[in-house]
Amino acid sequence: MKTVSRALTAAAAGVALFGLSACSGGGAGDTTTGEPTTEPQAKAIESFDPCTFFESDELTSFGVSTQSQDFSPVSFEPGCKWDGEKLDISLQKNAEETVDSYESSGSWDSYHKTTIAGRQGAVALETGATDVGSCTVLVDAGGGVAIYMLDGMMRDSVADPCGELEKIANQTASRLPK
Repeated sequence: MKTVSRALTAAAAGVALFGLSACSGGGAGDTTTGEPTTEPQAKAIESFDPCTFFESDELTSFGVSTQSQDFSPVSFEPGCKWDGEKLDISLQKNAEETVDSYESSGSWDSYHKTTIAGRQGAVALETGATDVGSCTVLVDAGGGVAIYMLDGMMRDSVADPCGELEKIANQTASRLPK
């Protein structure tokens, strides 16, 4: 009798397990709806390192040091900067914003959308930055945005800060993550 009882218990357990697996949809997913779950995919910009992006000869041609320094005024825009005698260049990234979203989320004296190295971009002046020798160029990259910035040491250190920075971005942005 014990053998029959064990066999029936094992059979009942097997049927119960089979029933549970059938209810779950038979695979990984949301067991409440039977729908597969979708994990958010990592954005290419998240693994991009702005601090190692520029080549040494590029930095020299821009008139800045080849030695980078951390430049992350806010935690969600990590990056680096390179100092020069007449100007500083910085490059940051933001995985949550795009060129389109920055237009309405930032405070700008001007924000002109354009194409940079075949990508959606913008040339912008932050509020209060008009005629002070600085400029920002934003480029969509890897599901987020790369942020190029130029700051002249003095107001007239660089004759055309936005023109100069747009040239730098056009030379290099094709290497940004897609």
